[in-house]
Amino acid sequence: MTDISSLQKSKWLIPSLSILALILVILFALGVIGGGEKVEPGTTVHKLTPLPAGAKTLTVGKELSDNLMSWPGTIRSRSIAKIAPKLNARILEVTVNAGDAVKKGEVIARLDEQALRASYQEALAVLNAAQAQADQAIADEKRIKELYSKEAATRQNYDAVVARANTARATVKQARSAVKQIKVNLGENVLLAPFDGIISERLKEPGDMGLPNDPIVILQKPDDLRMEAAIPTSCAKRITLGMPVDIRIDTLNKKITGRIDEIVPEIDPLTRTQLVKAALPSSEGLIPGLFAWLEQSCEEHQNVLLIPVSAVLHYGQLEAVKIVENKQVYTRHIRTGKQRGDKVEVLSGLREGETILINSGLQQ
Repeated sequence: MTDISSLQKSKWLIPSLSILALILVILFALGVIGGGEKVEPGTTVHKLTPLPAGAKTLTVGKELSDNLMSWPGTIRSRSIAKIAPKLNARILEVTVNAGDAVKKGEVIARLDEQALRASYQEALAVLNAAQAQADQAIADEKRIKELYSKEAATRQNYDAVVARANTARATVKQARSAVKQIKVNLGENVLLAPFDGIISERLKEPGDMGLPNDPIVILQKPDDLRMEAAIPTSCAKRITLGMPVDIRIDTLNKKITGRIDEIVPEIDPLTRTQLVKAALPSSEGLIPGLFAWLEQSCEEHQNVLLIPVSAVLHYGQLEAVKIVENKQVYTRHIRTGKQRGDKVEVLSGLREGETILINSGLQQ
């Protein structure tokens, strides 16, 4: 009996110890036991060291900030042409690609005209048949008029022959118009650039079906550009027509000044934003389709604590600065916010009036 009882206790003891070990591991991972405490902003984590010779320091203070915000947008052209066929036709060739520069009158695409030429020949045959019938009807009309003037034909016969002649003339006119229209359509099977520009998108490939109002390519003028951005209504209300705004284009590593020339009054019900457009000056490398940022103050000016970006040390995901006190230097963790040019806002860990080391070469 004793052996059986011991065996039963052992069966329960092993799972219990396993559960206890698992709980200890979880508590350790959460930092409840062991592992030390988390480092909060404002905590000193290094020993004091003497202030190095030649060190540059800065007594930090609050500065007026315009709370500059950046809104993503796209560089677009004022003049945009969506080049599409006027009739259903299969695309035989697309001669341009996205990014290509084209001249006015240059061939953009060619469409299959086989079906249209068959229609043209059919329309010509209809016209010839209608013309033959009209010639006969006109001849009959001339003869009945002579007979009627000599009282050799009845009024009923006269009216019937004249009516047939008029119908024949109308049929010829209609058939001739159809031939003319198809002939014009034959010229539409070669799509040409309406102006000098740059192909911003190629939407179709050879073999695709060309449909009316379904663009094959999109052509834009590169010398009349503006930046379009959707801005929250709370910030858009601060923007007015003619206002200068900064446009930052990271791809070109440049910033240019645009001028607001259109504010779309409609508000997007999903995003609660308004589309604003800023005219741009000519600038090297500026082309339609580039991604850009519209920089604009969204709120009133406010006093914030700013320090040079170069003064901030990074230890993994932690941020810190070197505090100078009584010619001694120690490290303190901080938390930063938005970067404003070459300065960054300090949210916590640093107080106005404290002194920090700003020589990047002496901070390590």
